[in-house]
Amino acid sequence: MTTVRFADEVVLVTGALGGIGAAIVTAFAEAGTRVAIHHLGQAHEARERVEQLRASGTDAEAFEADITDWAQAERLAGDVYERFGAIDILVNNAGYLESGRITDMDFDQWYRTINVDLNGPFIVSRHVVPLMRRQGHGVVVNMSSQLAFKGAHDYAAYSAAKAGVVGLTRAMARELGPEIRVNAVAPGPINTPLVAPYATPAYIHERTTTLVDQRFGDPEEVASCVVFLASPGASYLHGQVLHPNGGGVMA
Repeated sequence: MTTVRFADEVVLVTGALGGIGAAIVTAFAEAGTRVAIHHLGQAHEARERVEQLRASGTDAEAFEADITDWAQAERLAGDVYERFGAIDILVNNAGYLESGRITDMDFDQWYRTINVDLNGPFIVSRHVVPLMRRQGHGVVVNMSSQLAFKGAHDYAAYSAAKAGVVGLTRAMARELGPEIRVNAVAPGPINTPLVAPYATPAYIHERTTTLVDQRFGDPEEVASCVVFLASPGASYLHGQVLHPNGGGVMA
């Protein structure tokens, strides 16, 4: 339960139906925002989520788009703005994870990850930021990963993409601030459906043995960082990265 309160701001969360995305949506809804739920190919789940949010008093709507497609991302931004009359907060959360050793992966495997995890945040931001400038304010929170800072066997593409998100965040912060604040969150291992297929005992041990907490985190622990960065309490933060990772990376 968040203690941050917003004054009817509109948040667009990409990848809003996944583990972390769903927690982010819940946290913002509890904090008083209106919520634009982005998804791809999950119309039924999106409708159910919107109905749940509306039943709890949150103004919500679902929007489908491929964030790696320029025209679809442009339409997404325009549709959200038309529906709500504003986009105050953008959370670039949609992600893709696929394992592959650098000496074995082919270009298509490499590009799928780069396209979703790095191109996607740029493309969506490219179409949302002009709308924020029209308003004269806005907040962007990009989702990176601790692997951007430490790397990992079999995740070269993901590590590279998420490191790119950090660089993108800092460049955006310098170009767009102070009217538009841009920061990032770099989670450590989190209990989500995205990592569930890989979460063997060996995988879990490898990723938690060096952590101060020695456990996987919960999506809510990431969502609270995102909400904080979007809040007035983070008004002096530009180009920063928060690290909810149980002490795995201390940067």
